[in-house]
Amino acid sequence: MSSEPRRATGGPPAVIGIDVATASVRVVCVDGQGRLLAEARNDLPPPVRTPAGTSEQDARSWWPAVRSALRRTTAALPRGGREVIAVAVSATSGTIVPTGVDGAPLGPALMYDDRRAADLNADAQRAGSARWDALGLSVGPTAALGRAVRCSRTYGTALRHVLHTPDVIGRALTGHPVPTDWSHALKTGYDARAAQWPHEVFDALGFPIALLPEVRAPGTEAGTVGPRAAEATGLPEGCSVRLGMTDGCAGQIATGAVEPGRFVGVLGTTYVLKGVSEHLVRDTTGAFYSHRHPDGWWLPGGASNTGGECLADVAPGRLPELDAAAAARGPASYVCYPLRRDGERFPFVSGAARGFRLGGPRDEADAHRAALEGVAFVERLALERIVRLGVPVLGPLHAAGGGSRSAVWTAIRATALDRPVRVVERAETAFGAALLAATGTLHENLAASAAAMVGGGALVEPVATERPALDDAFGRFVEELNARGWLPGD
Repeated sequence: MSSEPRRATGGPPAVIGIDVATASVRVVCVDGQGRLLAEARNDLPPPVRTPAGTSEQDARSWWPAVRSALRRTTAALPRGGREVIAVAVSATSGTIVPTGVDGAPLGPALMYDDRRAADLNADAQRAGSARWDALGLSVGPTAALGRAVRCSRTYGTALRHVLHTPDVIGRALTGHPVPTDWSHALKTGYDARAAQWPHEVFDALGFPIALLPEVRAPGTEAGTVGPRAAEATGLPEGCSVRLGMTDGCAGQIATGAVEPGRFVGVLGTTYVLKGVSEHLVRDTTGAFYSHRHPDGWWLPGGASNTGGECLADVAPGRLPELDAAAAARGPASYVCYPLRRDGERFPFVSGAARGFRLGGPRDEADAHRAALEGVAFVERLALERIVRLGVPVLGPLHAAGGGSRSAVWTAIRATALDRPVRVVERAETAFGAALLAATGTLHENLAASAAAMVGGGALVEPVATERPALDDAFGRFVEELNARGWLPGD
């Protein structure tokens, strides 16, 4: 899946990872040991969202933002960018763009949360039910598959391709159409198990598969930087353009969780668990779904509606004070499920789920501690479910996301799991993209890239004296979920 490693001439080689997020573009340049050499960031125009469920962004803004950030990054390098031998792009999962004969957008990008094709996605679910069941997937209301079909009906013969965000940037870098990776293609319907687009689904919906790009494994070469892009960005002409992965997958590999049995818990606004398994995980409840690993393994995971937003009512400046009080206090006096919205999607699926308390707080520190423990219980429930589905979880849990910067929260998570938690410094999408750029260039494969470039991080051990209290609280947490009928019967 990878070509022979390349070496820059005249100095130590480097690679660049590009993250095209919803609000901004981030460019990170690192060397073969993962050391940061330069970085830059540009804002993007915010998506235009409506009460009807549409969500759009001007796709024409992406390349100028990337080009400018690359130019500033290469200008800051000792050799002006000549040391860069490869670049890879990661972006949001499920964002697509209708393009014409010249590759230019025919209209705005349809974002990952756009719901305008919910009816077409329901049709796609019915048309490919056997395929989706085999993959352990479902086609939800915001899947890119339905939006691709809608593009073909909207633009007619003017539509030549439906592209994902990295495909647009890849074309600008190389000067020609590029393949997409099977990670960004997942929500457009690509079947990574069969290595094909779902013909029966698109035939049923009257969508020509020729409108979609060729699909290859992440980390493989899509082309090389052309003369126009080299002049505009400072990248050397002939620099390898490698295929990336979606932002969630890139964030996972940035922690070093790239081999079977390794998992990462990303504690941001919501909680996300992602890991690596040798075999495809099929979850009949729909809580877990799997991307394909660049080396052919699988990346099972899911995203909760619970997470860091449980602290949304706390002023950020007060968090250190409350963390210190929660650490001094010890285990909470009551059990809390800190779900702030209606419904849960992971580690169980229930539209009826609501947050609850079993008891009440004695003081502010007790309430803060209970919220932190509640998210840790969601994490434990997720890991226990993945084990029941037949996937081993080995070694420390890797940790990423803003919540992982809280020492007391990380210690609570380690204690609830009875497993060490390793907090990795550069667990971010752009760095994960840089690891993919290094795959087949600086290093032989993704595992070698991660071993050489991802730091060890800080290892947080369980607090033995608090383990019995958290075990008891977790048991009451699960009993309540079962009593409310929210957990699956298996």
